[in-house]
Amino acid sequence: MKYKLFGNTGLKVSELCLGTMTFGTEWGWGCDYETSKKIFEKYKDFGGNFIDTANVYTFGTSEKYCGEFIKNERDFWVLATKFTLYEDYNNPNGAGNGRKNMVQSVEKSLKRLDTDYIDILWLHAWDETTKIDEILRGLDDLVSSGKVLYIGISDTPAWIVSKANAIAELKNWSSFAGLQIEYSLIERTPERDLLPMAFSENMAVTPWGAIAGGALTGKYLNNEKGRLPEDSIRLNEKNTLIAKTVVESAKELGITPAQLAIKWITQQNYNFIPIIGATKSTHLEDSLKSTDIKEIPLEIMEKLNEVSAIELGFPHKFLKTDRMKDFIFGGTQSKLIKK
Repeated sequence: MKYKLFGNTGLKVSELCLGTMTFGTEWGWGCDYETSKKIFEKYKDFGGNFIDTANVYTFGTSEKYCGEFIKNERDFWVLATKFTLYEDYNNPNGAGNGRKNMVQSVEKSLKRLDTDYIDILWLHAWDETTKIDEILRGLDDLVSSGKVLYIGISDTPAWIVSKANAIAELKNWSSFAGLQIEYSLIERTPERDLLPMAFSENMAVTPWGAIAGGALTGKYLNNEKGRLPEDSIRLNEKNTLIAKTVVESAKELGITPAQLAIKWITQQNYNFIPIIGATKSTHLEDSLKSTDIKEIPLEIMEKLNEVSAIELGFPHKFLKTDRMKDFIFGGTQSKLIKK
């Protein structure tokens, strides 16, 4: 495992992050304590140091397990958790992005994690209610107190993230250093606005769903219909074709489909740090071995890009037309030296 800087910070994190939403069985699925420990140890053996959890994962069990697993080497581990999602279902201030829930959530997480500080605190999802200034000031106070070192934001529109970081810079508050989103060969819509914004801000991007819930491993291609389960939100003909292309390309390269799907992400931009999770240590090891792949050949990358391409929509598609380029550059575009 190699390491990357987390966005525009000096924090060094491993090139793959261990997702721990599967730690605990309280949601009716996931891993018991022993299996969770094996997965953690496998990640540790590969040299990983970056763990992602959340206050709500398995009703707090994930945080408890993570805190116990890293306790003896706390300074080595980069521990990320989240706030926003509810802990007290009927409490109007027991969820959301307001300062009250933010502080309460962090205090509870610190206790479950059995630690004095959180390396990265993610805002888990935009609540469309709380003012950006309140959120930023609350997060900056947590950083100033030493309870949080860095902040990130997840599952939030690009314009809000960009506005937030502009306000933070103007007021000299802590800004969001990382962006967490769903992104894979099956979910490329962040390419419209979220990713260009993140790369422009030099933010770390930690995609979840890199193998699309297992769809990109090809495990759903051999059932009766040769496609994803009927109840899957990822079910459609295009996604089935994408999965088949991944499986065929992986076979051609002598690697597994999961490794190819993960490597496709990391090969695109330095700032990508995929979150990988598993319910078995063998599955995690398969994903971790994607770091052994030096480079996906150009022809394979082009094939994967083509089969999974999305419509960028307005204004992106409009601005890329030859007619608009001619209007914008007045016939001089070919003479412009790009960075």
